[in-house]
Amino acid sequence: MTGPGLAAGALAQALLQPRSIALYGASDDPGKIAGRPLQFLQRSGYAGRIYPINPGRPQVQGLKAWPSLDRLPEVPEQVFVLTPTGQVLAAAHRCAALGVKLITILASGFSESGREGLQREAELRDLARASGMRILGPSSLGVVNPRVGLVLTANAVFAEPELPVGKVFVASHSGSMIGALVSRGKARAVGFAGLVSVGSEADLSLGEICQATLDDPGIEGYLLFLESLRHGAALQRFARAAAACGKPVIAYKLGRSEAAAQMAGTHTGALAGADDIADAFLKDLGIARVQMLESLLEALPLAQRLPLPLLRPDMPPARRVGVVSTTGGGAAMVVDQLGVRGLQVQCPSEATQERLKAAGIPGNAGRVLDLTLAGTRYAVMKAALQILLDAPEFDMLIAVLGSSARLQPQLALQPILDSASHRKPLMAMLLPDAPQALAQLSRAAVPCFRTPEGCADVLAAVLARRSPGAPACPDHGGAGAAFIDEAQSYAVLDELQLPHAPVLTAALAGPVPGVLPFPFPVAVKLCSAQILHKTEVGGVVLGVDSAQALSEAFATLRQRLTERLPGVPCEQVLLQPMCQGLIEVLLGYRVDPDAGLIVLLAAGGIWAELVRERSIRLAPVGIGSAWEMIGEVRALQTVAGLRGQPKGDLAALAQAISDLSQLALRPELGVVQAEMNPMLVLREGQGVLALDAVVMRKDWVGP
Repeated sequence: MTGPGLAAGALAQALLQPRSIALYGASDDPGKIAGRPLQFLQRSGYAGRIYPINPGRPQVQGLKAWPSLDRLPEVPEQVFVLTPTGQVLAAAHRCAALGVKLITILASGFSESGREGLQREAELRDLARASGMRILGPSSLGVVNPRVGLVLTANAVFAEPELPVGKVFVASHSGSMIGALVSRGKARAVGFAGLVSVGSEADLSLGEICQATLDDPGIEGYLLFLESLRHGAALQRFARAAAACGKPVIAYKLGRSEAAAQMAGTHTGALAGADDIADAFLKDLGIARVQMLESLLEALPLAQRLPLPLLRPDMPPARRVGVVSTTGGGAAMVVDQLGVRGLQVQCPSEATQERLKAAGIPGNAGRVLDLTLAGTRYAVMKAALQILLDAPEFDMLIAVLGSSARLQPQLALQPILDSASHRKPLMAMLLPDAPQALAQLSRAAVPCFRTPEGCADVLAAVLARRSPGAPACPDHGGAGAAFIDEAQSYAVLDELQLPHAPVLTAALAGPVPGVLPFPFPVAVKLCSAQILHKTEVGGVVLGVDSAQALSEAFATLRQRLTERLPGVPCEQVLLQPMCQGLIEVLLGYRVDPDAGLIVLLAAGGIWAELVRERSIRLAPVGIGSAWEMIGEVRALQTVAGLRGQPKGDLAALAQAISDLSQLALRPELGVVQAEMNPMLVLREGQGVLALDAVVMRKDWVGP
């Protein structure tokens, strides 16, 4: 909770079912933005008490107007502040002084508008914390609860009559999106239990609002429109709670372009772009992230048919898809779009084909069962659906319908509707523009799609969800954090039992070690917390194969330090034996300011930023999830034993991934970032070995 006031139930009540509302700055003109909320409330049949605040008029849109909040006969539960930006702070302070539970702020001009706006928003945040009054916005277009006639919004879409009521809750950073989803939902017979425009989240966050509604039996699932992961901790708490109570969450998030989240000193931050982290964050919390706006409305029925408990974290989800069709071209498009997203359509087995033949079902059972025009007959399609749904080789089935879905929806859909109760999910993709049929399927809670792209997008997003693992420990902030040197970093790896090459430190200005604890050849490296990327400044000498060469390496490093890094402190060098493996990887851990604790696996060494192949998870991860990460880095398939090639010790790598991720459960170590690059993957049975380590620790005091 951002502020101290209002428990979850009280927050949900004040936000979505207020008994009284004040419209601060209400306009008498319903055509103006400040006049819309009153018009909508009166039209929708809201039964609570409405108090327009307008000192210049005795009436506003037929209701008595009040000159100020102080003159009201009661303290309203919610106040919608409709004034210009310059008057917002005064109104907010007055609401807090009167004991208003919650205010919604329409105006913009806060954190997005420079230093002055940031100061205004900070004042709002401080007011919420000090008073216990909750604040929605700024830049919030309001709140809608169709179940009780609450249309407290300035969004013009809500001027349309017959707001669809249902069991879907929408929370959006963008105010315009709540109207867009309602208008699109009406065409698809999708109804809503509530819609909230969260705006800038100066106080109330999207995650906190959604979590406050989880006990509402009238809400069965959530649609989120995200512009960022700000207040990620609250969003994470909501997602975990939603998964625990079986309420699916679907999200559309902006920001898929490569805007790398650069972190000083390590490659991990640069490789883990902001969207990569967001993607891992959502999937690891059981949220289905769709890539198409249309999919946001289409995904919930399928997510309800494939609940998270069936998606074991140690096992990939069932994904064998069968396709039956009355249109070969439409089926081919579905197969193609599924393949683009890594989902393969399963061929009917010989046993299934025999059952189809015995039932007298015509059609070509190749990659898909194409019934052509015969599939427009109820008996044929119904029998085919039953056989395919019962077939053990399929986990789910897609029925692709042609023109009959538009011309004769009452006939074309009936076999699907009569088969929809099967334990396996049955979906429908309609090739023609058939809004009547889509609405009929939606009302029956049958997953249905208007395009092959949307069908594949939803299926891929729902199957990509992962059951939330153990939450990380709190208090992983980076205040006071600083990098430590490589030798000290290996001590942290030892705490986690992560294997690394043997090391010996020596004074850079002192005598060269006469006897080494490991054989030549060796690598000699500058060892300083101020020099993290040593190869870029010539701070590494490789292949040193004798005592004479070792002495020369020391001299070379002293010279390079003087010439290339004048004034940078470095008093010691680090020696390691030269080691070889089958492949190099980068294994990293970091505290992301929004998503929290992540672990990253990528192609390592010089390929880290060139290839940019990586896999990301929220930390901590178990061995099963670590194996999934290995499978997502294609470079590692070269050491998976294919075609007689040497096999790497991927089991040891999976253990190392899991071990590093346990930093999320070890706050006493104070590690904010950790990276091993390269880490060698040795032959099967020989393990893995870190050859370099960079660690940032909180409140670290060097030697």
